[in-house]
Amino acid sequence: MRQRGSRRYRDGAVGFVVVALCLCGPLLADDPTQIDVKLKDHRFEPAEIHVRVGKPTVLLVTNEDNTPEEFDSTALQVEKIIAAGHYATIRLRPLGPGRYPFMGEFHSDTASGVVISE
Repeated sequence: MRQRGSRRYRDGAVGFVVVALCLCGPLLADDPTQIDVKLKDHRFEPAEIHVRVGKPTVLLVTNEDNTPEEFDSTALQVEKIIAAGHYATIRLRPLGPGRYPFMGEFHSDTASGVVISE
């Protein structure tokens, strides 16, 4: 009889651990890394952004110019207009290793950069 009670206790404890892991799993996931990027004089600073492979990243792009700009990247699948004096949050999916170019669509001659995932 004592064995049966111990088994119930063990089964209950295992069930509790499984439920706790299911509920807490999302809390243990990696938070996205935030990287601040400035757009000034129609240039991105930094123009070379390094991110970790497989980790989500958030770019906080502040447009310090007096004109709007469009953050555009076919490789990153992002197009976002940023008004003068404002900022935009750009969420990057977890990337594989590689180079992902981006540009300012309205000033592509000077506003360009690359995200390097390594």
